[in-house]
Amino acid sequence: MAVFLAQEFHDITGPVNYFILKPWMVFCAVAGFLLLLGLTIWLIKRWRNRPVVVKTPRERALDLLARVETEIDKLSPYEFSIRVSDILRRYVTEQYQLPVTRQTSVEFLNALAATSPFSADEQTLLSDFLNRCDLIKFARYDATVEDSRLLLDEAGRFVKGGALAPV
Repeated sequence: MAVFLAQEFHDITGPVNYFILKPWMVFCAVAGFLLLLGLTIWLIKRWRNRPVVVKTPRERALDLLARVETEIDKLSPYEFSIRVSDILRRYVTEQYQLPVTRQTSVEFLNALAATSPFSADEQTLLSDFLNRCDLIKFARYDATVEDSRLLLDEAGRFVKGGALAPV
């Protein structure tokens, strides 16, 4: 009976490899994944560190004036004059480091008379612009859309380094 039991058992064989992929395939897949991951990280870093284009005060002011021009018919002349005046004052402050935003128009024009980085035409244009704005804002002058267009035109000419318009 001992012989009969010994015949039922088979010899032990080596382990069977059930993994379908070859080791070189796994190595290539891991290397490809790491290469793709590294490329993605490099592109993200490069995208984040791209140079930021900084506009000059003149470019920013011209963009803002163009944007506010689209609202000329929607805003009251009072509101429009405030917006255009703010754009021009911010431009002068940024471009020439003058304290326009902290002074009244009269104070600023008096300071310009003493020392000015502007030409005579620019001073006249700026004076005319500020006086028109003050009329609309403080004297509550009954302005029209044409007055708003004139303000916008004067502000645009001043920012562009303008001269007086031919009369």
